[in-house]
Amino acid sequence: MTTKAIMIQGTGSNVGKSMIVAGLARALKRRGLSVAPFKPQNMSNNAAVTADGGEIGRAQALQARAAGLLPHTDMNPVLLKPETDTGAQVIVQGKRRGTRAAGSFMRDKAGLLEAALESFHRLAAQHDIVLIEGAGSPAETNLRKGDIANMGFAEAADVPVILIGDIHRGGVIAQIVGTHTVLDAADRARIKGFAVNRFRGDLSLFDGGRDDIARWTGWPSLGVVPWFWEAWKLPAEDMMDIASHKGGACKVVVPQLERMANFDDLDPLAAEPDVTVEIVPPGRALPGDADLVLIPGSKSTIGDLTYLRAQGWDIDILAHHRRGGHVLGLCGGYQMLGQSIDDPEGVDGRPGKVAGLGLLDVHTVMAGDKRVTLSEAVTRDGNLPVSGYEIHMGRTTGADCARAWLMLEGRPEGAMSADGRVRGSYLHGLFTSDAFRAGFLGGLGHESTVGYDAGVEETLDALAAHLEQYLDIDQLLHLAEPIPFPAD
Repeated sequence: MTTKAIMIQGTGSNVGKSMIVAGLARALKRRGLSVAPFKPQNMSNNAAVTADGGEIGRAQALQARAAGLLPHTDMNPVLLKPETDTGAQVIVQGKRRGTRAAGSFMRDKAGLLEAALESFHRLAAQHDIVLIEGAGSPAETNLRKGDIANMGFAEAADVPVILIGDIHRGGVIAQIVGTHTVLDAADRARIKGFAVNRFRGDLSLFDGGRDDIARWTGWPSLGVVPWFWEAWKLPAEDMMDIASHKGGACKVVVPQLERMANFDDLDPLAAEPDVTVEIVPPGRALPGDADLVLIPGSKSTIGDLTYLRAQGWDIDILAHHRRGGHVLGLCGGYQMLGQSIDDPEGVDGRPGKVAGLGLLDVHTVMAGDKRVTLSEAVTRDGNLPVSGYEIHMGRTTGADCARAWLMLEGRPEGAMSADGRVRGSYLHGLFTSDAFRAGFLGGLGHESTVGYDAGVEETLDALAAHLEQYLDIDQLLHLAEPIPFPAD
């Protein structure tokens, strides 16, 4: 079998690479091809859990779904999960390797390119075509030495590249032509074409700009892709992509934590027409008319609890509860709701013990191995099925755990206050289960009216059709090249 590959790189972060790859994966699958997504290095705190107990970027999990595959650690062999402004947890082929300062990581990437190539070739051996996604921009010439995310990987794997620019942010001609200018000759030659993403208005107005880019770079245009208005219905990976979504009368308020993680918990709620999800940025009080305050997961629970208090959100949450409001904490948010968080070994940051918000009678100790697993649960009272995943450090115990509202693999999971208005759980993704989400919203006096998974599938099909119309996929397939596998 001859497997082909092509790499989608961007002129910068957040230009729509992940969405383009997801749409291409679904489009090629609909053409009858076996296609796999691949991203050699990703940086995201919104991780997905694979069946083999590993972590990958959530964008690659969505791309796998678009391709009709289960997520696998080979699809994103190097994942960086920021813990501070200058340091990140390093995940290699799904497993935690340790925490590294940014400077240390840039100086020493020993074994990471080899791991990325190993995963890439293992994945490629099983499919007709691999769609590779870059990270950031290849024009960051200060990062070219030792690069494994963009041209460094493209060179090592010997794959062609398509460059994507984002017209929505302005200056797309300079984005693409400037990238051409700063790349060295070998990297420049590896780029076989370009496309412009997120256009609004009359496409013909950019004909001259498209032709100018082609003339200045010598690269052919694969198309100008209009804004895909349904993109908000797909799970977001980047914190820059999450936004408030105005819906109906049920108001879910979410404090935007500095190290917010696994915020895909919000997507099924935002998809509900009767639900308004309001993400509150720093410097603003939490609104007083919320039905539910949802404290999301965090990559640094104690650090984000300090951040939450610095915004005055602790006062707002306690006031919301006194007024009869409901509070839900997921993973790190669950830990924050307890009486205390104790981190004797500093696995979450600096060693120490801090007081929690005190809304649940539980205590968390940050110790033991990191738990990373897909999980199936049921509600304790209504026996509603719940599918999700766990990805956390720490163990939580206490009196309110006796009122756990979920049963996971035969054991109680989570905690609930005596008045039933405060709940916590380590289970991410629980709102993707339609019956559970309907029951939860019913408890708040509101109705669920959509099927979330069906909506995601419909949106992926619509995205594929959108790209079929505006992107020259036939030319892209022609530009893809056979993968040179290493000799046995």
